[in-house]
Amino acid sequence: QVQLVESGGGLVQAGDSLRLSCTASESTLRDYGVAWFRQAPGKEREFVATIRATSATYYADSVKGRFTISRDRVKATVSLQMDTVKPEDTAIYYCAAGRPILSAIRNPLMYLYWGQGTQVTVSS
Repeated sequence: QVQLVESGGGLVQAGDSLRLSCTASESTLRDYGVAWFRQAPGKEREFVATIRATSATYYADSVKGRFTISRDRVKATVSLQMDTVKPEDTAIYYCAAGRPILSAIRNPLMYLYWGQGTQVTVSS
């Protein structure tokens, strides 16, 4: 059973930094790619970033250069470092695990396992 647990959300001001963590079993990190998605009220769930089993990383254009995804195999954690946050980053952030082909990494339907989500609110 794959379990993912997010933590680290909260209320911050525009320009601040925030670090989200997704804790998973070690086998999940070895065998699956882990991605962060977010969903704002009234909007569809959108891709934020992913780190594949190969350690290759990919980002949405909207967060490229501001967010960094990383994996700590010892702690079995995938983190999302969010710098220079903007009000438009406000959403519930979810981590997900799956084995999508490269062309499908931004499609939430390609991910089998999901965490419960953590709220990030950025005030202007």
